[in-house]
Amino acid sequence: MKKILLYCANLAAFITLAGCDNHNQSSHDAALVMEGRTMGTFWRVSLAGVAPERKEALQKAIQARLDADDQELSTWKTDSAISRFNQYHGTGPQPVSDNMADIVTMSLRIGRETDGAMDITVGPLVNLWGFGPDRQPVKTPTQAQIDAAKALTGYRHLWVTNRGEGAWLQKDLPDLYVDLSTMGEGFATDHLARLMEDEGINSYLVSVGGAVLTRGHNATGQPWKVAIQKPTDKENAVQAVVDLQGHGISTSGSYRNYYELEGKRISHVIDPATGRPIQHRLVSATVIATTALEADGWDTGLMVLGEEKARALALREKLAVYLIMKKDDGFTTWMSPQFKAFIRQD
Repeated sequence: MKKILLYCANLAAFITLAGCDNHNQSSHDAALVMEGRTMGTFWRVSLAGVAPERKEALQKAIQARLDADDQELSTWKTDSAISRFNQYHGTGPQPVSDNMADIVTMSLRIGRETDGAMDITVGPLVNLWGFGPDRQPVKTPTQAQIDAAKALTGYRHLWVTNRGEGAWLQKDLPDLYVDLSTMGEGFATDHLARLMEDEGINSYLVSVGGAVLTRGHNATGQPWKVAIQKPTDKENAVQAVVDLQGHGISTSGSYRNYYELEGKRISHVIDPATGRPIQHRLVSATVIATTALEADGWDTGLMVLGEEKARALALREKLAVYLIMKKDDGFTTWMSPQFKAFIRQD
């Protein structure tokens, strides 16, 4: 899983993505909870004020929506929309859905504003280091291999155009490989929120992987809470608690998705500039934004940039950002002024 968040339905119980029923509530007051798998991770939906009789139909509708998103975005499916685009080795405009156009447009905007730190064309490097469909390398890739993969990347080689008949995706590098996995969780989370609204539900917490979005209140009439996890793979401990106030949140961390190679920890977060996994001490970046998709894009870019550049960007763009850095004696944190407005002290 790319990102890890703990979230909770009330102040009394922090829960993981594996379960969130509050057993102290009566069945009448308890949230309606559904969960499943998509995009190689877990999805979860908690609803307040919804009759249990609707659970089966909602579960099917949710899974159908997420399956459709996966069929567009998955690089693991050879027949997905994005895989078909990657298999096209030409430079002519290719028709895409409005959904695909939206996610690529947001990705390219954040790519420009992070000076390429968030780059959805970094797939060849991700694959080279063993975090895509390709297997993990048995030895560290050579500089020649890294340079060859880098030559196939660059968000500036990709753009979206909108015409009267629809949206089109185009590349001027025939072998450009687009990987939307870094944005997929946020995109799918926003889709779940829209599905809830379409179903007439206005009190919900929806999540896919580490992207979460909330509206309204939980079953006890309190705001939904989200807990940012401490950056460790040894325990599920809470670092900070936020009230999203109807926003989306996403966390990117280098502390869960990694492997050991030649005595070094290899992070899944790849720096497009160097072509190598990040080495700095920023281990977690959390972003709160209007949509989960936007938060999902910013957190990846900030993780690549590292502490100092991430702080500067957050302040310049007035982003709600929470950073956790590894120090010799533990961890230290920093939050932007915009993030402080979401922190819960009770």
